[in-house]
Amino acid sequence: MKMSNIGVIGLGVMGKNIALNMLNHGYKVSGYNRSFERTKVLIDENIPGFSGFEKLEDFVNSLEKPRRVFLMVPAGQPVDDVLVQLVDLLDEGDIIMDGGNSYFEDTNRRHKQMASHGLKYFGVGVSGGEEGALNGPSIMPSGDKDAYVSVGKILEDISAKKDGEPCCTYIGPEGSGHYVKMVHNGIEYADMQLLAETYLILKYTAGYTNSEIADVLEQWNQGDVQSYLVDITVTVLREKDSVT
Repeated sequence: MKMSNIGVIGLGVMGKNIALNMLNHGYKVSGYNRSFERTKVLIDENIPGFSGFEKLEDFVNSLEKPRRVFLMVPAGQPVDDVLVQLVDLLDEGDIIMDGGNSYFEDTNRRHKQMASHGLKYFGVGVSGGEEGALNGPSIMPSGDKDAYVSVGKILEDISAKKDGEPCCTYIGPEGSGHYVKMVHNGIEYADMQLLAETYLILKYTAGYTNSEIADVLEQWNQGDVQSYLVDITVTVLREKDSVT
């Protein structure tokens, strides 16, 4: 069996789409999920370059060295649970990347823990949701800079592109990538709250219809201030359904 370039642990919607993104860019990908059913879904699709495994040890042994393991599991204890299993299977110099929304202090702690086992650890902020995971997310990797040469090309290849440049760059040490993702989320949620309050004022104070509010937002959404969040708000406001 030809060895895979990278392995993905956690094949929910985000993990599956990240794996498909890697496959679409010509990488050979191994997949593992705690419940084999999700792995089998991908196996049954007979996608060239994908290998799915029921046992974690077989998954690890399918990877070329230094092994690259990309985690897409829920933040918190699930990450620690996977790491406990991996440390006994990986070799010195192998690389683990956490692509979930982990708290940056947890990533700092895990970085130190993995270093004590001779493993390289990256906290990787991933932004763009399900569609971005499949077609190109913004990626914020941080960790051992000397190991970035082993993972940087893959991450940059699967990332979104702006004017031909990848929306991915090395952020810094330990959990700084997850810190940047946290700041990104804070800004995004504040923008969403501003849009909600704008709707409230225009709808219930000024008496605008949804269509009229969409027209206003469309006028605002020009030039340098153009925003994806405003775009999708306009789309939602123009959608009519029989219930609301």
